[in-house]
Amino acid sequence: MRANVFLRCLCAAVAVGLIVAVGAAPLARAAAEKQGEINWSHAQQLYEKARSGQSLTPEENAYLEKAKAAKRQEQTGDRPGAAGRAGAAGDKQGGVNWEYVQQLLRRSRGGEPLSTTESAYLENAKRVRAQGAMREAPRAPAPATTSTGLVPLDQMSAADRYKGQDGGLYGGGRNEPPLALQTAAKKESARIVPLDADGKPAADGKIVLLSIGMSNTTQEFSKFKELADRDAAKSPQLVIVDGAQGGMDAARWSDAAGSPWSVAEQRLKAAGVTPQQVEVVWMKHARIAAGNYGEFPKHADELRGHFLKSLNIAKQKFPNLRVAYLSSRIYAGYAATPLNPEPYAYESAFVVRGLILDQMKGEPKLNCDPSRGEVVAPLLLWGPYLWADGLKGRKSDGLIWKREDLAGDGTHPSGTSGREKVGRLLLGFLKSDPYARGWFVKAADAGKK
Repeated sequence: MRANVFLRCLCAAVAVGLIVAVGAAPLARAAAEKQGEINWSHAQQLYEKARSGQSLTPEENAYLEKAKAAKRQEQTGDRPGAAGRAGAAGDKQGGVNWEYVQQLLRRSRGGEPLSTTESAYLENAKRVRAQGAMREAPRAPAPATTSTGLVPLDQMSAADRYKGQDGGLYGGGRNEPPLALQTAAKKESARIVPLDADGKPAADGKIVLLSIGMSNTTQEFSKFKELADRDAAKSPQLVIVDGAQGGMDAARWSDAAGSPWSVAEQRLKAAGVTPQQVEVVWMKHARIAAGNYGEFPKHADELRGHFLKSLNIAKQKFPNLRVAYLSSRIYAGYAATPLNPEPYAYESAFVVRGLILDQMKGEPKLNCDPSRGEVVAPLLLWGPYLWADGLKGRKSDGLIWKREDLAGDGTHPSGTSGREKVGRLLLGFLKSDPYARGWFVKAADAGKK
């Protein structure tokens, strides 16, 4: 009965969505000002204005900082008891607590902003209802732990095995691209040059690095952008744009007409650049409630399909896209919800690796070589590998993940150390990667090591 009531509410919400969006904004803003709360629409306008390089008044700056502080508090702590309610014993169908979903729906329709975790939970419930039922009941997250005992992919050898998979970021225990891929990477990277608004080479043009992905991606990339834009070594012709968005998992990006793509294009415009100037992307995807799709390799196959589609769409929308750096999830051993716990976070690395290896083998749907036919995807390379087994230091660089590095849900990076950690890993990677230095670092330093 509850599920049927929710379905009717959901249909009604869709039917009046545009009316609510247009008519409620002035009322919401007035109510927010009266109650001393944040008008998120106004805050977003200020944020986009600042990102595009426009100056804010002291009052606007103060309002924006207040909004950022409120968002950080919301995302790092979530709402009291939210995680508990989401994973409560009341979950009845497909791992979804429909009573809780109705509460979220009412709050959202009333104009109240939801936390990242709540938005993701609501989006997943909508897909569950649209599909009728999930394929398999999700496995509840394991108790929080400082170590899962899993071995980072870059520490596994060619002889090691995890569910039939060997080690190494590029397979066979290798963590560096094979020779053929190195050659292709050098060739594609050399073609990354400043472009004008129409996508033609220009001495005074721009090179755009765009992020694509979900909430973790935008949280991490926004910190990276902050760090990179302050770094004296960054090329002045490089424009970094965060296109990733909260609640937008891999399935949402696999729809060419979906809202994530239009929002990303709006952000490019706000930054003063065009889709024709996008030449590099950092893509980090995940599926909401990955456990709903079965144990490995089932959930990995599900993610792979959406990853592939979004790569194809990216190449269509950004015709001068040359290289896509891919990364998998951070440690999720502290996860308190079924959003994306272990081992799904760990296993997402095999999806990234599989896509890169498939492209090397000549998969037509990932072709980036014009001599082999139509180019439908950018060249794929590993970005920074972000997973480490909790407090057990990674051999390659000593990386660990403490509980304070994760937000209240144990899944998203914390607003302090977690996002900073990923941001610095990505910045260090792009400054040192032999295929990125030529376009990421300013010309005077590009040849230095």
